Amino acid sequence: MLALALPVAAAPDINVGGELVRVLLSLFGIVALIFAAGWLSRRLQARTMPGGRRLRCVETMAVGARDRLLLIDADGKRLLVGVGQGGMRTLHVYDGAAPEPGPMPPVQGFGDVLARWKRTP
Repeated sequence: MLALALPVAAAPDINVGGELVRVLLSLFGIVALIFAAGWLSRRLQARTMPGGRRLRCVETMAVGARDRLLLIDADGKRLLVGVGQGGMRTLHVYDGAAPEPGPMPPVQGFGDVLARWKRTP
């Protein structure tokens, strides 16, 4: 058999240092865009309406797979709203001002809980 020799193409010269600089600059640009987007989103969320917020969701509780209870503070009134597949429905309107939260019980450290657990027989 007769073998034909094909000319081998010369491999292009790759500038490793230049490619590394290009990749690092691209990475820095992407990270800078991520930080700029985060800053911009926080800045846009900080804008409030001239009168301030008049609606605030105080608490939510899931009562089913798709059903929720919402406690909403609207202009000083508290509303208990049920949300489900059928829509939203006001369940109760509380009279008077919202109750002030009482003092929080002291938080026990892990060491205290562990010591109490070790003492119990």
